[in-house]
Amino acid sequence: MVESTGIQWQKRGSSFRLEENALNRLEPRRKPFHALNPALGRLDDGRVRACGTMGGEGRAQTQGAIYTRYAVYGQGLQASVTAPRWLMGRTWGAESTTLKLESRFDNSILEALAAAGREVEVAASFSDLLGHAGAVVHHPDGLIEGAADPRGDGRAAAW
Repeated sequence: MVESTGIQWQKRGSSFRLEENALNRLEPRRKPFHALNPALGRLDDGRVRACGTMGGEGRAQTQGAIYTRYAVYGQGLQASVTAPRWLMGRTWGAESTTLKLESRFDNSILEALAAAGREVEVAASFSDLLGHAGAVVHHPDGLIEGAADPRGDGRAAAW
């Protein structure tokens, strides 16, 4: 918890169990399993960008896509988070390791991947199957910019 704010940064403590024979029984010095995946980077122009995401095996893919869209191709922060997403592998509870693409990708891309022999699964637009991401950028002039993923229920806010 962040001192004096009451903000709890994560809820993975709920992963513990009180039952005697539980696999992750609450005990001293035990740590909760977590897959938090934040990324922080300083760009050449002085901007500092932080981004985090969830989404099973897609976390690193989402991080890379959002970073590249924003820092390399100059896409706006919110647009880089909102853009169509893919996932190669599994996500929470899923057994499928297919390539999953949101239906917002152009059909020619889906057809080319299928023609190349790739098993492609089409996910609904803004499917939370492909994770939720959030990002903030601190600009050299002091501006703080935030973006929240429309696939989830989070929001960018400041006080």
